[in-house]
Amino acid sequence: MGRKQKTESNELMRFGVSMESELLDRFDQMIARKGYETRSEAFRDMARNALAEDTLADDRAEAVATISLVYNHHVRDLTARLTEIQHHALDLITSALHVHLDEGNCLEVLVVRGPFGRVRELAEQLISIKGVRNGKFVTTTGELKKHKRRSSAHNHKN
Repeated sequence: MGRKQKTESNELMRFGVSMESELLDRFDQMIARKGYETRSEAFRDMARNALAEDTLADDRAEAVATISLVYNHHVRDLTARLTEIQHHALDLITSALHVHLDEGNCLEVLVVRGPFGRVRELAEQLISIKGVRNGKFVTTTGELKKHKRRSSAHNHKN
């Protein structure tokens, strides 16, 4: 199956991979472009990404994600609708960044954490609002420890 090598945190396993030369050449070009020093590093990242994706097949899996929105804040009631939806998801939203891109356009980036199904639902809700010009939902997961959720009660100070 493979040759074992001890590391500090885990046991490394060596194994062989067979693939067509053209595929390997394209793979080597891609990993060089991305800055990997070795094929092993690239394969480890690919395996982690595939496992994270597989984990998110379960809507209950703990996920960390970003939701990025570009929108024109002059669109009637758009800002109020975005804010209202976010206020109903305070237990998921870890952080928010708002950037004024120009006189009319804003970028909003939310960092969210929680059950994947709810996080995905929030992203879809926000991205699909009329007036959002572009939306992107980027997920990740891993061996995350559950965290204590905040209360949804809050006050805005004027």
